[in-house]
Amino acid sequence: MCMGFGLYPASRRAPARWRVLGNPPAEYPHGMTFNPDADVSGNTARRRGRGAVVAGAGGVGLLGIIALIAGPLLGIDLTGLLGGGGGTGGGTEPAEGSVIENCLTGEDANERVDCRVASSQLALDGFWEDRVDGYRAPGFIIVDGATGTGCGTASNAVGPFYCPPDETVYIDPTFFELMQQQFGASAGNLAQLYIVGHEWGHHIQYITGDMERYPNNGTGPDSNGVRIELQADCYAGAWIGQMTQETDKNGVPYLQTPTESQLQDAVNAAYTVGDDHIQEQSGFVNPESFTHGTSAQRQAWFATGYKYGLDTCAEPLTASAGEL
Repeated sequence: MCMGFGLYPASRRAPARWRVLGNPPAEYPHGMTFNPDADVSGNTARRRGRGAVVAGAGGVGLLGIIALIAGPLLGIDLTGLLGGGGGTGGGTEPAEGSVIENCLTGEDANERVDCRVASSQLALDGFWEDRVDGYRAPGFIIVDGATGTGCGTASNAVGPFYCPPDETVYIDPTFFELMQQQFGASAGNLAQLYIVGHEWGHHIQYITGDMERYPNNGTGPDSNGVRIELQADCYAGAWIGQMTQETDKNGVPYLQTPTESQLQDAVNAAYTVGDDHIQEQSGFVNPESFTHGTSAQRQAWFATGYKYGLDTCAEPLTASAGEL
């Protein structure tokens, strides 16, 4: 099971205590991630979408589950496999979306997943503003069912993704329930922040030109797509490693230092969305169809970013195939 980590130099391996592979942490990591007194009222996330049916255990077969997991992280629309999911349901939603109600403090973020995801925007923007010249924040939409985007329909059947044409991150929080129920992932608080941080990483790749310099050249273990995804994992790890530095207007850090159990939770999420693990659900693993990297690779690059910071996150784009 741990063989994949052997592809990396010793200094780049995930710490042994994080090598949870498919097993979620013994302590279910739903503890605090936000400081309860932090002011998160300034988040600019908006809610859009109405009336769509949430994909659940009884409504989606194995192929559908693979589509739901393979599309997330990031931006691969496989909803055609699901035979539905188009449209936004009944009602008319405002184009700009609505505010996330009752999302004012870190305590609110700890108690509710929509507020937690929305509030992460404050710490992410603060982190990247200090590190990218000319940084501009992405739009951030919490999807409730389904909503239109510049990349097609965002829904619970697509999962989290970043859409370059409208520079917006779309996340339906019901995706985390799917990870828990269908794949046994812990998908706790820090894992949810890892997924948001990964999507923000795609925005950084877009505005800095990396997506243009490393365009889609097909699939496979050495493809640009895999490299882009692994770099986004590294970016997420680098942010989580320093996320406690970002503070509200009163100087209160938005986020607390993660516990060991929470870090295992994030690494478990990285394992769950590895190409090899996803394909194993169908009984056949084909490396030439990889788009995001193996579970071991995703764990390792997240851990690399967490331990060594952004300076190491250019490496996935230029490393040899054997070093990815």
